[in-house]
Amino acid sequence: MNISTEPDRDIWHDLQQPGSYEWWYFDAEDREQGLSLVCIWFAGFAFSPYYMKRYQEWRRNGAAVDPPLAADHAGFSFQLYENGREVVNFIKEGPASLFEAVRGGIGIRFESNRFFYDAARDSYALDIDFDFPARRKRVRATMLFEALSRFSYEKRDGNNNGKVPRHEWLLALPRAAVSGSITLEDTLKKRMRTLRLRAEGYHDHNLGVMPVHEYIDKWYWGRAFSSRFDLIYYVIFFRNNGYAPLTLCLMHDKEQGALDVHEHLDVRQSRVNRGLFAPLHSRELLFAGNGFGMQVRQRRVLDSGPFYLRFNTHISCSTDGNAPREFEGISEFLRPGRLQSPLLQFFTRCRVWRGGEKSLMYDQYNFLKTCFNWFKS
Repeated sequence: MNISTEPDRDIWHDLQQPGSYEWWYFDAEDREQGLSLVCIWFAGFAFSPYYMKRYQEWRRNGAAVDPPLAADHAGFSFQLYENGREVVNFIKEGPASLFEAVRGGIGIRFESNRFFYDAARDSYALDIDFDFPARRKRVRATMLFEALSRFSYEKRDGNNNGKVPRHEWLLALPRAAVSGSITLEDTLKKRMRTLRLRAEGYHDHNLGVMPVHEYIDKWYWGRAFSSRFDLIYYVIFFRNNGYAPLTLCLMHDKEQGALDVHEHLDVRQSRVNRGLFAPLHSRELLFAGNGFGMQVRQRRVLDSGPFYLRFNTHISCSTDGNAPREFEGISEFLRPGRLQSPLLQFFTRCRVWRGGEKSLMYDQYNFLKTCFNWFKS
């Protein structure tokens, strides 16, 4: 896994290898209103059960089956949470005709959902507009992510003397001021609600030339903010046991402009847990090395599925025995290998709307969720 903070790497890379993937991730938290959101654009939806099935068929049958291309599995997802509870959870994928990238610049579109980067203002403009008929909703949003802090960091994967498959993490925007609005429409009851955002956010970008599950076994990531510091941690355990795990914590001091980099940390996983379909995971991570110590506590599950979880997170860290610094933020855990299971692919279809594909699981799941939400309201 290679890591960079260079803004010009945020372009679309048009990967052609079967099973390749690329995604652009944005999140924001408005703590005063108890709102948080995540939106992601995909060029090769790495966690699509449809993409995974096609890839497995191609691996089994070789030239008898057309290779699965990332462009045929573009997508967009939008999740909104209020006081830790799901308000919207939308995931859609479709063919290359629904996807477009800005040529010669940074910007992506899936259907009517798009973002672009304005280098002059060092900001990202997001424009969201989608119908969610399975939940009787329409969502429209405009948001501006304006850079609050940047720093420079680069790391090359040293496993196997650097001769490893191409996987990259671009830390595009470590911290941003987020402003804008989100309009939620209940298309059945003809009700409308508009939320005004004053939030802090984050943006990164991942890509790889082979399926995630063939390279990565477990993946912990999180970002958290305090009034003075930005903190991002990253832990990857690789499928190849001969590769050293990637353990990294970056802490940026906005006041002094200093970046503390803690690498090659020992990581202990504790409070092991799992849900009905969620993967086995740790609710607490303890990092230690070279006088640095950090505790990551996953406080509340925001979202979960057969291969991932998303959390509200509290982080405490200290250096050389000094008083601990406290942070609040968002974390995620991925266990991509679970998507190889045909059974879990079947259940994952309840969350993913694939254009042109009929899924009884998707229809029934969203019908039950809609009924539950009506009952609550």
